[in-house]
Parts: sequence; structure tokens; C-alpha cells
Amino acid sequence: MSTNTAMATMGTTTMTEGLVDKSLGEAGLYRLMTWLSPGYPVGAFSYSHGLEYAVEDGTVTDAAALRVWLADLLRYGSGRNDAILFRHAHDAAGEAALRPAALAAIAELAAAFAASSERHLETTAQGRAFAEATMDAWPCDALDRLLTAWDGLLAYPVVVAVAAAGHGLALAPSLNAYLHGFAGNLVSAGVRLIPLGQRAGQQVVAALEPAVVETAAAALVTPLEDLGGSALLADLAAMKHETQYTRLFRS
Repeated sequence: MSTNTAMATMGTTTMTEGLVDKSLGEAGLYRLMTWLSPGYPVGAFSYSHGLEYAVEDGTVTDAAALRVWLADLLRYGSGRNDAILFRHAHDAAGEAALRPAALAAIAELAAAFAASSERHLETTAQGRAFAEATMDAWPCDALDRLLTAWDGLLAYPVVVAVAAAGHGLALAPSLNAYLHGFAGNLVSAGVRLIPLGQRAGQQVVAALEPAVVETAAAALVTPLEDLGGSALLADLAAMKHETQYTRLFRS
């Protein structure tokens, strides 16, 4: 192993130490793997989060460009915001019996906090589908409280966070699993759009590990008032995708 590789591995291990929660247990791991797998019926495969336009206009043309695009999205864009909303929704779910208005306020903010109409469709359609599938197969009081407190559109990170809290799944591993699913879905879109081979796609997934870990760690200490991002090209791509002439994806 080279010195640089060893240092990179050591750095990733250090960043991860504060996020490991061994109390997750086998049942918790099983639920997270199920909820955030490509097979869970939320329709995640049909959204590219604006990536389709970025490929169309030549901004993202290979695996290296895809890695940079998605790392920036995680650290500075919608991935960051999803992580912050997830963290606060998870916290509020435990207090919903006493303060339902707090959970409703986060749900309302999350539903409104999208950079384009397609991004809004993406998060609310997946949020609704996740709520329906989970209430059928994995019901819990926390989801009931969310649906009682807030009867508007449901943003995906909020619903997943509330389900995780309702099933007693610790925040840090749940948030890391959510961000892994977010990144993995967009890598899958990139594999189809650029196109890339499956091995190249997995190399991108591996390379995004530090960005996922850093984004999750930052969200754990970020107040809700600090929502916001600076991944402007990704936001513009999502807006321009709405009028793209030929499209494979819904966003």
C-alpha cells in the first residue's frame, strides 16, 4: 500500500469513528438495507436529479467528472440539505408525541425546499411512495404521528428519517445509509447516461465514501437555520432538464 493510500484510508477511518453505532443490531441493519435498496418501491431509478442534462450538455462525460459532480452535490448541494433535514426530522420524530408542531414544521420546510419543480416532484413522489410502502410492511407510531401532524406533501429524507427513528434505528448509521442510497442511485443513472461500465460505476461509488461520511458528520452538528447550498450548476441542470428535448429520466 502506498503512503498516500494509507493516509487516505486512515483519514476515512478517523472520519468514520464518530459515526459508527454498534447498537444498530441485525434487525436495524436489515431494515435499512431493505428501505434503501434499489428494490424498495419508491421509483428512485426514474430520477437523475438533473444529471441527465449535465451529461447532455457535456459537463459530465466520464467517471472522473461524475465523481466530482456527485461529491459536490453531497458536500455543497441537495445532498447536504437532505442530510440536515434528515437529522432534524429524526430528532423531532422522538418528540412528536409532545411537540407535533415541530415535526410538521420540518416536513413543511422540506417539502418547500427544492430548487426546481422536478426536484420537488422527485422528493415528494419518493416520500409518498416510501410512506405508503413502509406503512404497509413496516408500520410504526412515528409515521402515524407524522401523517397526523402534517397532511401536506412528504419529502423523502423526512419520511425515511421518521421511519428510522420510529423503529429505534440510531441517527448516524441511518443517515449514512440514506446518503449512500442517494449517491448510489445517481451513480446508477450516470452508468446508463454517460454510459459507463458497471466496474467504473462501482469505482465511483467507492470514491464517494469520504464525501458521504463528511456530509453525514457535518449534518449532525448543523442547525436547521443553516440549510442552503452552493452547487449552482447542479441546480441549473435540474431546471434545464424540465425542457430537455429527449429524456430518459423524470428529473
